Amino acid sequence: MSASPVVGVLGLQGDTREHLRALAAAGVEAVVVRRPDELAAVHGLVLPGGESTVIDKLLRVFELREPLVDRIVDGLPVYGSCAGMILLADRLLDGTHDQQTLGGLDVTVRRNAFGRQVDSFETDLELAGVTDRDWPSPGPEDGGSVHAVFIRAPWVEDAGPGVEPLGVVPSGPAAGRIVAVRAGNLLATSFHPEITGDTRVHRLFAEVVRAA
Repeated sequence: MSASPVVGVLGLQGDTREHLRALAAAGVEAVVVRRPDELAAVHGLVLPGGESTVIDKLLRVFELREPLVDRIVDGLPVYGSCAGMILLADRLLDGTHDQQTLGGLDVTVRRNAFGRQVDSFETDLELAGVTDRDWPSPGPEDGGSVHAVFIRAPWVEDAGPGVEPLGVVPSGPAAGRIVAVRAGNLLATSFHPEITGDTRVHRLFAEVVRAA
């Protein structure tokens, strides 16, 4: 693969533009994916935050669900933030009666686990693979914890043996809850790194894509 792989951002609903900017800053070519032929052309994909039930329905409307499931099974690197984490989960709690996930991550995710929009919050946390390393191309955000923004966020209720927890809530009522995981080519966070200006999570995902 070239030094600049093509990484798509699912553009059906959610904060697509923010992910495109973060991926470009991470050194990859970032494109919007809305059709099966666009999906077929990318080396990795970001599932953005938004409304998971809406994204689920639009995946079916745009005939992207089955091709995306197939590519995940085939090893496509995928990063899901917030709603994207829900979509990647094999099991979902507190979803709507007809809500489907794409699967791939052997985790149980609880939707809206921290509460409603008014319960959104921010905190600093340590993230394995991100805050515990020296980056080859340092940016202004390097050298400290990740400032994590949680907006109607899920958390990982439990994770299978092949899933590595990368970060947990450090304090408060939800202390110890898993909010970042990785399993092979799949990466997911409960929070939104794309809106903080910290590109380290996207740089980690760019490394996953290049290695794949």
